[in-house]
Amino acid sequence: MKLSRVVRGNVLWLGVVSLLTDLSSEMIYPLLPFFLTTTLGAGPAFLGVVEGIAETTASMLKLASGWVSDRVGKRKPLVLVGYGVASIARPLMAIATAPWHVLVIRFSDRIGKGLRSAPRDALLAESVDAAHRGTAFGFHRGADHAGAVIGPLAASAVLLASPGNYRLAFGLAAVPAALSVLVLWSKVRETAATASPTKTQPRFEGFAVLPKPLRTFLFIIVLFTLGNATDAFLLLRAQQLGISIALIPALWAALHVSKMIWSVPGGMLADRFGARRAIVAGWLLYSALYAALAAATSPWHVWALFLAYGLFYGLTEAPEKAMIAALAPADRKGAAFGAYHFAIGIAALPASVIFGVLWQRYGAATALLTGAALALLAAFLLLLTRLDSITGASDEQNRSHR
Repeated sequence: MKLSRVVRGNVLWLGVVSLLTDLSSEMIYPLLPFFLTTTLGAGPAFLGVVEGIAETTASMLKLASGWVSDRVGKRKPLVLVGYGVASIARPLMAIATAPWHVLVIRFSDRIGKGLRSAPRDALLAESVDAAHRGTAFGFHRGADHAGAVIGPLAASAVLLASPGNYRLAFGLAAVPAALSVLVLWSKVRETAATASPTKTQPRFEGFAVLPKPLRTFLFIIVLFTLGNATDAFLLLRAQQLGISIALIPALWAALHVSKMIWSVPGGMLADRFGARRAIVAGWLLYSALYAALAAATSPWHVWALFLAYGLFYGLTEAPEKAMIAALAPADRKGAAFGAYHFAIGIAALPASVIFGVLWQRYGAATALLTGAALALLAAFLLLLTRLDSITGASDEQNRSHR
């Protein structure tokens, strides 16, 4: 299969939108832990609260926005509003003067993400043949990570030219954010699959409209997510091990280079061999890397582990979405992706808060090993539980295309 047969139309332009959006976001995100802890005087526990509340807020909105897009038969309006809200809110970090300002801005930014994510993923799933969904989602994630490579490098350039000037980097993030909204408005189109509203869903029913196999899969994802706190903590760990703050954005960019490289191959593996196998392999790798990061003692360990960490994302991000698309009823794809994002996000608050508290009270190694143990448990549960009814459809489909 030629990649060009998949990467066209909405797949291409939604990738460009994500590239620009993450360019903007990642000029801010890798600097946020240090802006909070050094400039604004907050501690690790508050960082966990900020990230947990931000992601949980987004997840609640994702559940509703996916259902709404099914109900009205349109994805693009919600996607456009979501990107627009985030593009306005995010650069306001440049004028934050207290920790609670950061909380409010992150909250607003995540409202935008909550509005757009489920309808966007449903639109992407409906814009490509079922046999190529893993590849399409892999390209989308790869484009997203490409923006996340450029963003930290731009932030590093700002800090090297103007040391410690976090606010300048935050303000410049407004430019690619505005461009992403322009591309979305002018290039992305609704698909025939979303042309008709869902008449059989008169009221919001949350998870009740989803088949049992999909709900079981989501439960296992929640278990993994409880051990998957915000990656902001990994940046703090990198600093502990001797990575200078000026190089943190470069380290973050290196991670996203690895994510970008592995995104399309990971999606192709899901199309070729089945999403469940890819996800299990990714979770096992995650467990090993977190344990290794707990035991790391020097800066080169950090660089090596961050590069390997990108493979985990390649093996899980696109395959998980391909699995959701395969399990979702044809007229419930928005609701299914909303439930998927909700399930992950609802676990983000306890995950990040618990991780932050463990770190503050018992040290980084304890927090990292706890995450490793939960990932290991989730991987074996996904592998050993009877999952024929869950993975059968997508795996059969993959086998038919070998």
